[in-house]
Amino acid sequence: MPRAFLIVMDSVGCGGAPDAAAFGDEGANTLLHIARACAAGQADQGREGPLSLPNLDRLGLGAAIRLASGAAAPGLVTEPDGLWGVAQEVSNGKDTPSGHWELAGVPVPWNWTLFPDTSPAFPPDLVAEVCRLAGTEGILGNCHASGMPVIRRFCDEHRRTGWPICYTSADSVFQIAAHEEWFGLERLLALCEGLAPWLHERRVGRVIARPFIGDCADFRRTAHRRDYAHLPPAPTLPEHVTKAGGMVHGIGKIGDIFSMRGIGTLWKGQSDADLFDHLIRLGGEAEEGALVFANFVEFDTLYGHTRDVAGYARALEWFDAALPRFLERLGPGDLAIFTADHGNDPTWDGTEHTRERVPVLGFGAGARGVGIRAFADVGASVAAHLGVAQPGPGRSFL
Repeated sequence: MPRAFLIVMDSVGCGGAPDAAAFGDEGANTLLHIARACAAGQADQGREGPLSLPNLDRLGLGAAIRLASGAAAPGLVTEPDGLWGVAQEVSNGKDTPSGHWELAGVPVPWNWTLFPDTSPAFPPDLVAEVCRLAGTEGILGNCHASGMPVIRRFCDEHRRTGWPICYTSADSVFQIAAHEEWFGLERLLALCEGLAPWLHERRVGRVIARPFIGDCADFRRTAHRRDYAHLPPAPTLPEHVTKAGGMVHGIGKIGDIFSMRGIGTLWKGQSDADLFDHLIRLGGEAEEGALVFANFVEFDTLYGHTRDVAGYARALEWFDAALPRFLERLGPGDLAIFTADHGNDPTWDGTEHTRERVPVLGFGAGARGVGIRAFADVGASVAAHLGVAQPGPGRSFL
């Protein structure tokens, strides 16, 4: 029986979304702008020269960028020998759950609740609920912020008061940062788990625990992050595979994004390098008829949100160099699709995701273009390959 590998390169967008202006992102293009910066010698920290992605480009990455945005990325000019195209989202968001659910066949039918970019950002009843669950007299933050700066800003006060650091972004998300020792890791996770149903009822997409360790002059966030996501509105691709008797392996934060619905086993690690080791291993070990669904998050968290162009380029080149070790483990009949859930252009203003089309690259499905597709077509295509019921409204491009 065939196997399928759906691999999300988190935030690796390729521009051209027709509704980008509605999100304030007209002209954003994660891959194109990184490639241009590399070609101009503006991303030579820890690497140098033009962006080098020969394996992804051979599958069709450069062609996908040209199709998505009409612009050629320097150095990405290889004639594709894989299945290639682009996908655009219909869900009204540029966040992780919306992108992943729609890739898995189920667009989001509602508008997420967003918090205003004011200070304070959160309504009094939410603050009161956090305080009740945390057993504190107040919270810190209460604003739009990026993770590292907000911890740096409130770290000393967090240690002194024991109050959690609460912040949000342009996405529908409520994030809580707390020290694993001063506040307690289990206490933080219990706080987020207890708060999640309250916020999900109000259409807030995720509650995220952001633990950190160290002192305020030298802290670091840990791998104990947990996302408590709203349930998808309908059964997604993993649930359809499971119902048909297939095994679903989640790699990275897939289990959190789908609230473990349809996920048989979950493989995590300290870094994307650890996750790639799981992908390589499962390339050889995954059962017949299995779906392996992976998310590689560091493009987004370490380099997109921090607007680190050179770091993003290094991560892309590392991923590309590792790719042959995975592809050589695949057998006849296996399908691997590489895509993304949204953009996060590191040359763009601010620190938020960007609304973009995303590449769709296929290994094991011949050499051909599939044009501009819907996100949901990805899930429909994987379902068709595995011979399971199609989730949602997508159409297979296989």
